[in-house]
Amino acid sequence: MSDEITETTEGLGRRSFLSKAALGAAGLGIGGALLASCGDDDSTSGDNVALSSDLPEIEWQMATSWPLALDTIYGGAEVFAATLAAITGNKFRVTPRAAGELAPGLEVLNVVEQGAVEIGHTASYYYVGKSPVTAFGTAVPFGLTARQQNAWLYEAGGLELLQQAYADKFGVIQFPAGNTGVQMGGWFNKEINSVDDLAGLKMRIPGLGGQVMNKLGVNVQVIAGGEIVQALQQGTIDAAEWVGPYDDTNLGIADAARFYYYPGWWEPGPSLEVQIGLDAWNGLPEEYQEAVKAAAYVANVTMMARYDAKNPAAFAALVERDDVELRPFPDDVMLAAKQASDELLDELAADDADFKAILDPWRAFRDSIQPWHATAETAFLEFASRQA
Repeated sequence: MSDEITETTEGLGRRSFLSKAALGAAGLGIGGALLASCGDDDSTSGDNVALSSDLPEIEWQMATSWPLALDTIYGGAEVFAATLAAITGNKFRVTPRAAGELAPGLEVLNVVEQGAVEIGHTASYYYVGKSPVTAFGTAVPFGLTARQQNAWLYEAGGLELLQQAYADKFGVIQFPAGNTGVQMGGWFNKEINSVDDLAGLKMRIPGLGGQVMNKLGVNVQVIAGGEIVQALQQGTIDAAEWVGPYDDTNLGIADAARFYYYPGWWEPGPSLEVQIGLDAWNGLPEEYQEAVKAAAYVANVTMMARYDAKNPAAFAALVERDDVELRPFPDDVMLAAKQASDELLDELAADDADFKAILDPWRAFRDSIQPWHATAETAFLEFASRQA
């Protein structure tokens, strides 16, 4: 293991500062986090981390993949920055920038890797062309829900595996900093009645989900979120997946396509990431490193909560529109996609030892947690939804 990230990967998620500051911020607000992390009078505690008065003032610019209109995803970068500033007494300041200001929306990892900016906020699966390992940082088709993703990352060793891979491949360290929850299947300008209707379809879909769609005959396009509506209107694409009702409404996608399909099997619980170049990370005082972990944790929890609060009303408004038709993907599409997904993962594992090293424990975790959630969570929700 690289010496430069050994301490980080061994201690991640179990350090006192992360538990006190991040959990405090999630439950009590930033002020509560400050009291929890910095106001403990028990100076004899070896785990207590207090901020030193002689810590340096640092200002970083953050490249993001998001347009300003997306107050949920872009808001995740803002929550991270605000929490970091609050924890450090405004000594460590990060300024998020919209996609295109510091880097194109799909180039954030690249500019962080190059050292052109110190920090970024993005979806790692935009970079599967650099390494398929990055898919695990966001979502794998037919994979983990948001809760399951957090469990795998924080408690089942997933983040340690990914951090080692990112350090070796890109010279970057990353932390979960947002999740949208299970996504919709996207907007289509033609009906999908069977898997045959996917042949030749031009669709915006990134990550391994895009590679699965390619196996099913789709002409896959990868474009930034802010370009989706124009591409649909101009006929450059026939379909596009984005996130879900609230964000899709904010982007105006319903004005450019008619059929709204579900579920987004390629993204059952996609994480967003804060990514930091290792040179910049290693130059931070330990207190600031712990503050970054805490701020990322707060952003991760807050984003999911915001989506769950905002999506219901947006969904109700969309399905009431006369020009929107809500449709489930046909069973043969779902079955074909699952088969193609399994084949793709096996192919990638055969060709890439680093991918296989993460896929094997990831699959074991998925296969162990899904029967439990299906028994408890799914059964309850199915019953409750029939009573609503």
